[in-house]
Amino acid sequence: MSLITPLIATEVTPIAPGFRALSITVQAAAISDPEVGARALDSSFAAMARGDAPWAEAHLSAWADVFRKFGAKPQRTPCSAEALRKRVARDGSLPSIDPIVDLYNAISIEYAIPVGGENLVAYQGIPRLVVADGSELFDTVKGGETAHESPEPGEVVWRDDKGVTCRRWNWRQGVRTRLSVESSKMWFILESLPEMPLEALHEAGEKLVAGIRQMMPGALIEQVLIGEQG
Repeated sequence: MSLITPLIATEVTPIAPGFRALSITVQAAAISDPEVGARALDSSFAAMARGDAPWAEAHLSAWADVFRKFGAKPQRTPCSAEALRKRVARDGSLPSIDPIVDLYNAISIEYAIPVGGENLVAYQGIPRLVVADGSELFDTVKGGETAHESPEPGEVVWRDDKGVTCRRWNWRQGVRTRLSVESSKMWFILESLPEMPLEALHEAGEKLVAGIRQMMPGALIEQVLIGEQG
């Protein structure tokens, strides 16, 4: 298994000074406990209600500021962690989607951190975070059908050699690389700003890894910290 170290374009750095992330690569194995994700979700709702992440408000506010810098409107298209936590605050819970998706959504809710999960088998080339020129293609769903659109020029996106895999940094994931528990190779990216303590970022990563190992004990997992180290 090759460890995935994503590339961060130099033009992204001024938009989010101090950005750092954990990149976690997984060679999946047989599922022994498919309920890990659902239990993690329930635990995350309780952690959010208790206010276990004292950095949450500042961290999500910092992400909103980053979104504004590249022209997004965070009130309408918030970062993924804020969107999830708003749904939990409104509804008290989230419906289960898929064991592995439930697990990484739980980490995002509990730690107030955007977490992306991708099917590496569908990837072409290395993931990279870039500023879009507006010509790239992004596959999404409209009216129940797969559709294609392009990001706005200047928008920060994740992409591979074929096209955009996630719009507005971490707002909406594409269809092509969507992850499920059936994926044989997985890539996770936990994205933080300085308003979240570095030790909390590592704790979130450790909790995700522990959940994966519990779900599929034979999984091979590697991780690397990218961005600023302090």
